[in-house]
Amino acid sequence: MCADQNNASSAKSQADAKTRVVIFDTTLRDGEQSPGATLNFQEKLEIARQLEALGVDVIEAGFPITSVGDFESVRAIGQELQRATVAGLSRCVPRDIDRAGEALKGCAHPRIHVFCATSKIHREHKLKKAFEEIIRISVASVKQARQYTDNVEFSPEDGSRTELDYLVEITQAVVEAGATTVNIPDTVGYAVPEQYGHIFAYVREKLPMLDQKGIVLSAHCHNDLGLAVANSLAAVMNGARQVECTINGIGERAGNAALEEIVMALRTRSDYFSRFQTSINTRKIYPVSRMVSTMTGLHVQRNKAVVGENAFAHEAGIHQDGVLKYRQTYEIMDPRDVGLPENKLVLGKHSGRHAFRDRVIYLGYTLDDAAVDKAFEAFKALSDKKKDVYDEDIEAILDQQLQADRQLWELVRFQVSSGTGVIATATVVVRDSAGTERMEAATGDGPIDAIYSAMQKATEVSVQLEDYQTRAITSGKDAQGEVTVQVRHHDRKVKGRGLSTDVIEAAAKAYLAAINRIKTTDARKAAANTSNGNDPPGGAAQP
Repeated sequence: MCADQNNASSAKSQADAKTRVVIFDTTLRDGEQSPGATLNFQEKLEIARQLEALGVDVIEAGFPITSVGDFESVRAIGQELQRATVAGLSRCVPRDIDRAGEALKGCAHPRIHVFCATSKIHREHKLKKAFEEIIRISVASVKQARQYTDNVEFSPEDGSRTELDYLVEITQAVVEAGATTVNIPDTVGYAVPEQYGHIFAYVREKLPMLDQKGIVLSAHCHNDLGLAVANSLAAVMNGARQVECTINGIGERAGNAALEEIVMALRTRSDYFSRFQTSINTRKIYPVSRMVSTMTGLHVQRNKAVVGENAFAHEAGIHQDGVLKYRQTYEIMDPRDVGLPENKLVLGKHSGRHAFRDRVIYLGYTLDDAAVDKAFEAFKALSDKKKDVYDEDIEAILDQQLQADRQLWELVRFQVSSGTGVIATATVVVRDSAGTERMEAATGDGPIDAIYSAMQKATEVSVQLEDYQTRAITSGKDAQGEVTVQVRHHDRKVKGRGLSTDVIEAAAKAYLAAINRIKTTDARKAAANTSNGNDPPGGAAQP
């Protein structure tokens, strides 16, 4: 055997000796619970495709009982993906479990994830049940889920605040009932690394059956104290072999553990985490991060680890000098390893369809020929308005296209009049899905306020504006302006996003996008109640 073959064989043996950490991505379920971050069917499907291409092992696609939309998304994702395991979340409620099982029918690799609260504070103040009753319900739920799939995960909600002996007892019970993965979540982000790691070590010490049966322990950490990634890594060091996380760390309240930070910590500090590896193709991290940010409207903070705009930027002179001489003086990661483009291809009005398609594929989108043609038309229209079209512009075009099923109302045209000492007035024309146009006029404190008042009259949807943000998504005086709004409709907060080289038009599109989300959600809720006669668990707590 030659030297190269010997080296290759040795490398393979070392890789086989490593312990694989399963990456469980819950961007489409827990991440989507971020206020206003609702994704439509096509957006969820596109993100799921890219998560599978990224190398994610388990994709939690949604909470099927909550709505027809969630049910359909879980079903479509489960039927399309062939490599990744697709999970549906369920409370320990029989109709929840049946609905999850129905959604995952025909899935290549299905998993049902059931959860029930176990901590003292949840037992006494939320469930008002004794621990023995919680065990009984949990065991029955795992057995019911096993009727649909042999891949069942159980989560004792608020596990990090559950008494250790109770945690051991319920873990043993659900494993004996058929659970193959037990997730111990830090549901409210209360744990600290040493304590959280000890929980996993303690459960494994008391239950040697877990290792004997190949039961996977999982960590699911929230970031309320900024410790989600640290806690997740502490769990891995103490026996967790699955980590639940989201792209960009999005999620309820302060978010979840960030997938990109966990994966790059294991990779970059392989000297410390030498036993562990993941299946993630790290060079796809940045494109997926951009896609999730674009589709959810949740911007990545500039100083965000791994994928933030400043993550590989050096302004201090001494840092710049060091990086130029030897990159590793101030860069512990190679930006190319996370898929950060070395340069951005600029397209323009003379760019052809082939160049445009190539750029769409590079950015991580999967479009059929008809969708590419439609996006190309929008690209050509934009290139007539501005000289250079950047990646961010193309992402915006694709995002707008994926929002097509939310366009119950379309902005046809608008006109505003405002100035110093003049009452701002606006006239808007919107078209509904049936093709009927409505024109309304209104006054306001300024041009934006006047447009929004006219839109409420035209659509007959009354909302309260809670947040308004605007930024240029590229540089230059011809840059597209992006406006993001958050509105309140009754007890629900909804985000809308609009883009245009005219910032007032972008503001109008953002507001209308929010109204479209409201109308679509209302329609889906009505359909859900009609189809199954159940009230979705809108306020149900989750891991």
